[in-house]
Amino acid sequence: MTHSLAIFEGYKIRRHFDEKTETWYFSVVDIIQALIQQPDFQTARKYWNKLKERLKKEGSESVSNCHRLKLEAADGKKYLTDVANPETLLRLIQSVPSPKAEPIKLWLAKVGYERMQEMVDPARSLDRARETWRRHGRSEKWIQQRMLGQETRNKLTDYWKDHEITKDEEFAILTNIIHKEWSGITVKEHKNIKGLKTQNLRDHMSEAELIFTALAELSTRQIAESVNATGMPENEGAGRKGGRIAKRARLELEEKTGKRVVSSENYLPQKSGKQLNEK
Repeated sequence: MTHSLAIFEGYKIRRHFDEKTETWYFSVVDIIQALIQQPDFQTARKYWNKLKERLKKEGSESVSNCHRLKLEAADGKKYLTDVANPETLLRLIQSVPSPKAEPIKLWLAKVGYERMQEMVDPARSLDRARETWRRHGRSEKWIQQRMLGQETRNKLTDYWKDHEITKDEEFAILTNIIHKEWSGITVKEHKNIKGLKTQNLRDHMSEAELIFTALAELSTRQIAESVNATGMPENEGAGRKGGRIAKRARLELEEKTGKRVVSSENYLPQKSGKQLNEK
């Protein structure tokens, strides 16, 4: 877990980054405090407790989708605190009558959530992503492949959501299965090779890595659709088969070119001005 603070209009928002699922989790009570513009933390906590009770009675899934993690409080000690991922937070925010609802949604989108950006403002988020990649030296060809890969990824995750894959951990497990099948290494190992920590792996892939990732995920979805794969076991099977299709293509390309597809190449600032590239 990576811990950090974010600031919204002077309010401190505690957050944790789960490297396994590549997901940010925010303190719900901190978000509530910013929404109701309440300087007294205890008042914000009472507000959240009452809201939580009401949502539970209404059968809202937003509360059940919250997690509890130990976060550092103002006194320097760590206490179990309700946290939620961006999508759950969007739903919770809708339950709080506040003039800050829309500003905080846009703020959350700004601090790094591709999927949330799509939900808040699809066209603007795509434009922002393209412009960011251009500023960091990506070619138009790379950007196009990154966008196509994201579309392929979204179609796969949408399929999973409709077929009993609901938990962040399940998405991470399936993603890792597909990745390991096509590349021969786990997502974490791939990030280590590139020297990445909290950065998005796909934002640091080479064109070839993006293409093979997309092929593996496209194959997985089409195989899953052909058998109506539902739940973890069936989708794990589809993921392995889809990943192997991309693996066979990767091995054939490597044989023809004599170069490895999986590379240490990245877009991190380089002190030496050069990027490593594993041949």
